[in-house]
Amino acid sequence: MKTLLLSLLSLFLVPFTANAQAIPFEPQVPQSAGQMQLSFSPLVKSTAPAVVNVFSKKTVRRSASPFSGDPFFGRLFGEGFFGPRERVEQSLGSGVLVRKDGVIVTNNHVVNGADELRVVLADRREFDATLLLSDTQADLAVLKIDAGDEDLPIMQFHDSTEAEVGDLVLAIGNPFGVGQTVTSGIVSALARTDVGASDYSYFIQTDAAINPGNSGGALVGMDGKLLGINTVILSRSGGSHGVGFAIPSVMVERVVDAALSEGGDHVVRPWFGARLQEVDRDLAASLGLDRPQGALVSELYPKGPAAKAGVLRGDVVTKVDGHDVNSEQGLRFRLATHKVDETVPLTVIRDGKTMALNVRTLAAPEAPKRNEIVLEGVNPFAGAKVANLSPALAQEIRTDEFAKGVIILAIAPRSAASYYGLRPGDIVESVAEIEIKTVDDIRDALDANDGESRWPVSIVRNGRPTSAVIRLRS
Repeated sequence: MKTLLLSLLSLFLVPFTANAQAIPFEPQVPQSAGQMQLSFSPLVKSTAPAVVNVFSKKTVRRSASPFSGDPFFGRLFGEGFFGPRERVEQSLGSGVLVRKDGVIVTNNHVVNGADELRVVLADRREFDATLLLSDTQADLAVLKIDAGDEDLPIMQFHDSTEAEVGDLVLAIGNPFGVGQTVTSGIVSALARTDVGASDYSYFIQTDAAINPGNSGGALVGMDGKLLGINTVILSRSGGSHGVGFAIPSVMVERVVDAALSEGGDHVVRPWFGARLQEVDRDLAASLGLDRPQGALVSELYPKGPAAKAGVLRGDVVTKVDGHDVNSEQGLRFRLATHKVDETVPLTVIRDGKTMALNVRTLAAPEAPKRNEIVLEGVNPFAGAKVANLSPALAQEIRTDEFAKGVIILAIAPRSAASYYGLRPGDIVESVAEIEIKTVDDIRDALDANDGESRWPVSIVRNGRPTSAVIRLRS
């Protein structure tokens, strides 16, 4: 007697061969014992060769000093006294061949910081890999191997916007390093934005078992095409609990295209230039909406793409490119699947009326120029790397795109800035009672107060203003 799960799978499964085209069909109840014995095997045989193992190595340098981090003894007995300690870390993940010339897509967290990358194909051939693009915001990376003139097995992209809850899927990868493994399940949910695994969270959720090592592997639809890249699981034990998430193929394809056709070390993504607010029940009632929907425009960046498209404060954006959006995350994801300098249709509700607008996608401007410098001297900011904020920099470092002023990007270890409690992400408002708007301002303020022991400082940390008087210690 076949299990109930097998019965459910057979409702939708269509026999598949490597060269077969997708055949339209209607779901139906199995009519015979033979239909109850349908198998995923032909589908697996045609897709599994395109899924690879990705091995990465990186050398981590750490202080061997037992006093590392101590403000006094660390200076006396630091790395220079004990010498650094090196350790090689190795990690294993999965990847998917998407071009016959050896282009592979995987998760960025699989290869992040690697000194050496090696790819093992399903037929056990091994190749050194080159990193073409590392996209930390989407948690995707594009690699390339050189297999000579040989055409490699690939997986084509499936349009993930066509996916529906309940669709059958396969997850293929290398969990726990045991070797290539296939699991089956369904699309459990779409447009998951509260997972927090990347800046562009808009995941496909699946109950197909995904475990450590599956990261970067393929979520495959019943047409044998790539529906998404398996990325993260929710688990209390570290193993699969049936709640896994995959990056949709429309985002994956955009990143691959950027790596191959646009060059550069990062993906240039469209900028909307508006602050959005999710519409809940109370807000929907106050706006005269029959139900919570869309995202409310609460602030517009002057002369930004949204403002130029005719979007007004108080508009509710309900669709982007014909797809429903209900949050800022959803809108950012939909725009991010487009290139810069494209026209994207919007649907907005204004004063109870539905309107169609078109936004021309633009890159976030870097105005003012960031002017990164490391502050020096005898002052509380010595060792802090600072820059002028702009929408482009804010988008890059994942902070408020409407924020202005001077932001601390990094703090040198055992520096004065570290000792006095400054942190990356702090926005400097004033130093020694001098207002700070640019990097030049903070440099001038430090020079003007040079030699003083008393330093009044005002910063914004995590959106909250904080003031203090720092007294330098000799």
